[in-house]
Amino acid sequence: MSGRAAVLARLAAAQRTAWLPAVPVAKPFLSTLRSPAACRERFAQELAALGVDCHAEKSPEAVRERVRGLVQGKKVLSWDPDRLPYDLGLVLGGAARGSSARVEQAAADIGVTGCHGAIAETGSLAVLSGRGHSRTVSLLPPVHVAVVRPQDFCFTMGEFFAREALGIGDAACCTFITGPSRTADIELTLTLGVHGPGQVIVVVGP
Repeated sequence: MSGRAAVLARLAAAQRTAWLPAVPVAKPFLSTLRSPAACRERFAQELAALGVDCHAEKSPEAVRERVRGLVQGKKVLSWDPDRLPYDLGLVLGGAARGSSARVEQAAADIGVTGCHGAIAETGSLAVLSGRGHSRTVSLLPPVHVAVVRPQDFCFTMGEFFAREALGIGDAACCTFITGPSRTADIELTLTLGVHGPGQVIVVVGP
């Protein structure tokens, strides 16, 4: 018997006689879903602790007016209009997109996005990148404006993963944004905006 055949024979014999532990039964995911009001309250508290301005608006028109005021006089980089909530494309005419020339994207003062998850427990925004909702929009400009819908809220990150499993698998990237970019050097000097926006503003819609 050749050496190769002997090795394969030993492996086959080992497979027949080896003891394999039983596969543990996975425990079902226990949701810690809280009421929408509780999610909003905790989310606002966490944003305040992170130094993030949060504006809660009572109508789609108020959301558009808030965003219009935030971007007025600035060069804007945004998601494609069909990816933005509350018809924000109506107030972002002329904005650069993720498909625009790099020089246009780099010149933007402010980026406007929606989000795919608003995690109340940590004040984090979950953003899935793909066609029409480029990751660049939330990371490149010095200011990031994120618009949150009620259906985007979840209390924990575990709930987000359970809810958006398919979307995460299809996305080019999943980014969690917890306040402005913070970087500390070896002397523990904290600097904002080095690896992302130095200011994050959240607008919560009805």
